[in-house]
Amino acid sequence: MVRFNEDNEIIREDSYRGIIAGVQRREDIETSMDELEALCEADGIQVVGRLVQSLERTNSATLIGKGKVEELAGLCVGMEVDTVVFNEELSGIQIRNLEEALGVRVIDRTILILDIFADRAISKEGKLQVELAQLKYRMPRLTGFGRSLSRLGGGIGTRGPGEKKLETDRRHIARRIDDIREELAKAGKSRQTQKSGRVKAGLPVVCLAGYTNAGKSAIMNRLIDMLDSDNGTGTSDAADAASETAAEVADGRKVKSQDMLFATLDTAHRRLSLGKGMDFILIDTVGFVSGLPHDLVEAFKSTLEEVKDADVIIHVVDNSREDKEFQTEVASRVIRQLGAGGVPQIFVYNKMDLAPEKPLITAGTETVFISARTGDGMEELTAAIRNALFGGMVKASLLIPYDKGNIVSYLCENGQIDNMDYKPEGTLLTGSFKEEDLGRYREYGIIQND
Repeated sequence: MVRFNEDNEIIREDSYRGIIAGVQRREDIETSMDELEALCEADGIQVVGRLVQSLERTNSATLIGKGKVEELAGLCVGMEVDTVVFNEELSGIQIRNLEEALGVRVIDRTILILDIFADRAISKEGKLQVELAQLKYRMPRLTGFGRSLSRLGGGIGTRGPGEKKLETDRRHIARRIDDIREELAKAGKSRQTQKSGRVKAGLPVVCLAGYTNAGKSAIMNRLIDMLDSDNGTGTSDAADAASETAAEVADGRKVKSQDMLFATLDTAHRRLSLGKGMDFILIDTVGFVSGLPHDLVEAFKSTLEEVKDADVIIHVVDNSREDKEFQTEVASRVIRQLGAGGVPQIFVYNKMDLAPEKPLITAGTETVFISARTGDGMEELTAAIRNALFGGMVKASLLIPYDKGNIVSYLCENGQIDNMDYKPEGTLLTGSFKEEDLGRYREYGIIQND
């Protein structure tokens, strides 16, 4: 846990003590409140109590009713807390009124998630994306939120851009937002160039997606150990292959994997191989969570769009969670919101070593059960990826003229060559090729094989 002093210098703090509060409408919010508690713990808040009020209509001034505000104030004193976290997004006026009534720091689920993201972002682009979301959140809340920040001098919800006059100057915030958007646009152009290179090379893309802390990064590390032809480690049977050392993360081979919400935020790309002519790009994306702030989704949209552009999505589910159906639906909803609802998905139920009972699966759903920690089921996962990406390869022979050596090189790189023979007319390649490549080079006389 950190806060900023008046000179915008980071000051380390011990853990906060907090109470979480929410409004119960028609739907049960226990799952959402449990998740809010986990988010608090991820951000260094020790949750010592919770308060839930059933309401059909919320109070515009304080969200909860006057009696509950008084009850909550008593709990804050009795439990000696310094923070109250609300499960719903609060307006600036509500934050101000609640802080005056409770005498403690008041934040909501949105700023809590933004704070976690600000603390975990590593790359320049990731930090800019979080700052953009923070500023867009603060802009309409300067009346209440800015006053809170100036009085408390920082703390939860203040990481990222610094807090001197930012929250009291709308024009300055607007200018900073424009600057960030310009910088992110440049980063987007660079990413688009990289994407064009992958498309030109004919490399398919597999995207890891799913709820936060489902094990996406651990799966990526396991696949790197199994399929990265450059490292030659052959550690796919090792019990700790899904873990990573500091050196492996530092040299860029593996990604950071940790048992916590939003352990990694920055999108990672790795080129892996399932065999000759079967290379693909594996992408690890930021995890999803219920109530993911709209501004945060918008800020990260450029990187989250990797999901939309994927050939296959590996939808990772934590099988050890009792609320896995809820988490699966939340992740599926975000995937649809990103425009990736039509992308083929492989549902991967992870952590089977912790919960070996298999859930009921919808008929026709491509499903694999694995444990990234032990490696069980990983061979089945790689087979599913191979079938999804390269199952449509066709056995054929192509006679390529000698003056078309670039085509021979391309087919050797992107096909599975069983035999290469040099004929008077050119190079005869026999093997399995992608259907689109066969269509592209049909003029060179394709001989279909049984």
